[in-house]
Amino acid sequence: MENISKSVTLENVWKVFQDPQSGKDITAVEQADFVIAPGELVTLLGPSGCGKTTTLRMIAGFELPTRGRVLIGSEDITFLPPNRRDTAMVFQSYGLFPHMNVFDNVAYGLRLRKMPEKEITEKVMRFLGMVGLDALAKRPPSRLSGGQQQRVALARSLIVEPAVLLLDEPLSNLDALLREQMRVEIRRIQKSLGITAAYVTHDRVEAMSLSDRIIVMNKGKIVQIGSPHQVYRDPASAFVAGFIGKVAFFPAEVAGVDEHCTVKVRGRTFTLPRFSPGLKAGDSALVMCRPESLTLLPPGEGILDGRVTTNVYLGHSIESFVSTELGEILVQVDNPDARQIFAEGDAVSVSFIPELTKALPAGKE
Repeated sequence: MENISKSVTLENVWKVFQDPQSGKDITAVEQADFVIAPGELVTLLGPSGCGKTTTLRMIAGFELPTRGRVLIGSEDITFLPPNRRDTAMVFQSYGLFPHMNVFDNVAYGLRLRKMPEKEITEKVMRFLGMVGLDALAKRPPSRLSGGQQQRVALARSLIVEPAVLLLDEPLSNLDALLREQMRVEIRRIQKSLGITAAYVTHDRVEAMSLSDRIIVMNKGKIVQIGSPHQVYRDPASAFVAGFIGKVAFFPAEVAGVDEHCTVKVRGRTFTLPRFSPGLKAGDSALVMCRPESLTLLPPGEGILDGRVTTNVYLGHSIESFVSTELGEILVQVDNPDARQIFAEGDAVSVSFIPELTKALPAGKE
């Protein structure tokens, strides 16, 4: 398969629906502006109802924007029907034809294009080999596992060689182990083909493990775009911080801002290298702490006292859940064989490593 991937561009795209009961307008997507580069896999991530699937459906042509433009490469496809767009979509429901075997399901799009049968056979078997199903070509979908059915759906979409592959929560029907395996397969195949892909999920682990970049959405708006590393380590808001991973927030007051941000937390002063633009002295803030940025100390030596309620042993680390007046806090203790481990029921004190935290404005999404 030659590399035919193209960019996807959304320019100031809005989607407004009308409530059939009240007649009021409901904004599902507001001012979506982004570019997916050729060969890039970008995930649209957010809670249910945030507009991510509507955005994907506007790229596919199943929904038309109320305002704005959608382009594939340099071509404006905003109002083209789905069958005239150089895209293929993998749905949450696999949508396999039950009366066709695996081979015929994958061959369906090629036969619509009137490709010679000999070429169809060669191409179908090549793509089934790519997803590890060449030995099951004659099997009906009813005799396949969920993971195998998802592989067939993926091969059927890829075989027509679209410029853009669209995936709408394709792994949500699979169990945890199969989801993990399919994440690896999708990433491997997408990169080997160099195809441009947009992937919708509400699962942060999927987004983090699959994506070149993540577009985080909330209430119809794009709230941050960045690499998995960027959105995890440097979230733009408390919402992004909480949605993209486990986090604890310490209320703070900004004491000063220059190259760093100086904050006061529970009577102690800390200098943080990362902070949100616009913070100034006197502002209320939240110090965002990931589990690996927190430490456990004997009572009274840290910022916040508490008690260990549960320890979860993970081999390379231990997750300690600590009950505090600010709620339960998760502390990740790496290399536990070389560290002091507090037992369940022990009184402890929680502190943080300033270099691994970020100051965010309080009370803002």
